[in-house]
Amino acid sequence: MSDLVFLPAHQLAQMIRDRQVSAVEVFDAYLAQIYKHNSKLNAICTLDEDNARTRAKLADEALARGEHWGALHGVPITIKDIFETVGLRTTAGYIPLKDYIPQQDATVVARLRTAGAVILGKTNMAELASDFQSTNSLFPRVNNPWNLDYTAGGSSGGSAAAVAAGLSPLDIGNDIAGSVRQPATFCGVYGLKPTDRRISTAGSIPEVPGMPLCLRQMLTIGCFARSLEDIRLCFSLIAGADLRRPDVPPIPLDTPSGKSLQDLKIAWIDQWIEVPVAAEIRGAVQTVVQKLAQAGTHVERWLPKDFDLSTVWNLCGRMEAYINNYAQPKDRYNVLRSLELLFRTATQGDKKLRKLGNFSSFLPELLNPSLRGYFETLTERDRFIAQIDEALEAWDVWLTPVTATPAFTHCPAWSAIDIDGKSYPHAVANGSYTMPFNLSGHPAVVIPIGQTHNGLPIGIQIIGKRWREIELLAIAQELDKAVGDFRHPLGYF
Repeated sequence: MSDLVFLPAHQLAQMIRDRQVSAVEVFDAYLAQIYKHNSKLNAICTLDEDNARTRAKLADEALARGEHWGALHGVPITIKDIFETVGLRTTAGYIPLKDYIPQQDATVVARLRTAGAVILGKTNMAELASDFQSTNSLFPRVNNPWNLDYTAGGSSGGSAAAVAAGLSPLDIGNDIAGSVRQPATFCGVYGLKPTDRRISTAGSIPEVPGMPLCLRQMLTIGCFARSLEDIRLCFSLIAGADLRRPDVPPIPLDTPSGKSLQDLKIAWIDQWIEVPVAAEIRGAVQTVVQKLAQAGTHVERWLPKDFDLSTVWNLCGRMEAYINNYAQPKDRYNVLRSLELLFRTATQGDKKLRKLGNFSSFLPELLNPSLRGYFETLTERDRFIAQIDEALEAWDVWLTPVTATPAFTHCPAWSAIDIDGKSYPHAVANGSYTMPFNLSGHPAVVIPIGQTHNGLPIGIQIIGKRWREIELLAIAQELDKAVGDFRHPLGYF
């Protein structure tokens, strides 16, 4: 039965439909895995055992009557604790929400339930999704299943750790600066950040209940799995227009082109000039490129014309300054704290790093945000989106690192990160390769491609064209066959 917990969700669904295994048997297998391993990982923060068992029984009874709920009929999954779940505690790792019981599911949760999923529980995360590590004041920190001394990443560390360790086959997360992609690469699983506004954010925090809807740009909903087939299945179930979010356009899912490796034109970069990448990650990316070239793929080192990380980073910061001035409760996330993060922890007093983001230009947005300034920032973002759209027309996908380092040891919030012997600001090391694509709104998928000398996963980020997630996932599938290196962490079988 323990083998069940490492089967992909789509295969479990097929086995349940074919009556090879019951939904209750699958649930029991996952429950045993959770009881065995979660206490050391702290990946699941709220377990809904009784309701999940009841749902699994109902799934089996429905099948016996010839009823089929949907593509995930009877399959247990987990949900990041940032999404509202009706009748089940939703905290976002934030003390004022420790007893919050939503009256309605988030849209993505409702759609997964409609597809037949069994909600096992909620996964642990960074407080209000505001850190690249998954720590908060309500639950113990999330540990990486590959090495408990290392972080699983953030803010969706519990999601990635649960999927990697076989506590769940599928999980939903959100991503405004890398919160899906960074934990995915740190834990060695697959992760997708879709096109901006492809998936409804209704029922998601960090906009605490009662606060106005401010996170209208850059925030996306994505998913974690141990296979790209499961990523595509999950995405197809949760994507699409929503009456609760009228800004989500009714754009149908695209149709993949069916290109082979030999037909693809792939751009790649192994590091930005301004932010170096650890040598082992650079080497892994270069090995991927070599394998693709040997397979007959057209691959070329490339950076879009006029792509300037300093300008991109600055614009990201200004966008964040505007939306976070109002999205977060003022007693916890105030302007002075934002200034502290930007100037003290983000630059470490390093003039060159301060120049990278031109942090002083954030001051007007932080101290005296204006409607005009907000619209000017949105206009600049539109120009950047158009720039990347035009640049990517010549390529099928663009390969980049996910982060500057692999998973790092647990450290105090916003501590400096070592990159091959040199100290870099926490946000720069973790967000420099993900945030540009929150800003541009382009979809990105992460696949594992190798390991470091001490056994930590390494992933690669695959950037596609906006609104072309199915094509992106199809290409990622071809790349995964040729260069992917997915492995299960030892000790969880």
